[in-house]
Amino acid sequence: MKVLELLEEIEDLVDEAPGLPLTGKIMLDAEEVFQIVREIRLALPDDVQQAKWIRDERDRILEEAKAEYERIIREAKKQADYLVESDDITLRATKLAEQIRQDAETHAKVLKMRTYDYVDKMLFDMQQKMDELNMKYFGEMYSNLEKTFAGINETLASNREEMKALAYKTQNEGETPELQE
Repeated sequence: MKVLELLEEIEDLVDEAPGLPLTGKIMLDAEEVFQIVREIRLALPDDVQQAKWIRDERDRILEEAKAEYERIIREAKKQADYLVESDDITLRATKLAEQIRQDAETHAKVLKMRTYDYVDKMLFDMQQKMDELNMKYFGEMYSNLEKTFAGINETLASNREEMKALAYKTQNEGETPELQE
């Protein structure tokens, strides 16, 4: 996978970068790192774009459901107005309009719930994939950095001990053996 290769290239840059004495820091060519990051962005899986499409599709489906709901309500009102000519017809029309309204609301609710379920499933799948990528790539990179820092700390501790020994030796130079005891 291209992203893995690019991440390994960043690791190589960090490993091979010249260090700054006594700071534990390294020097990197910023343009080279930015170029690799741009390549990673271009190489990311289509899942990120798919998540945007899912969000847009969810919005579109919700808009359609809302439009359908409003259309059904308008039709129910038109039908109710038409049936107002007599009391018996008015009563039946009122009941029918209420039933149509309830059906429209139920239908809209079902469409919304299906959309939410679909989008939730797609987002869950995307979340799992992102977690997998994170564990696979960034966990390994973190582990390598942790090992590097541990090695640097060991080297610094060793250097400090050596410096203390040299200081002790320098301080006790020229003293008579009786004073050293």
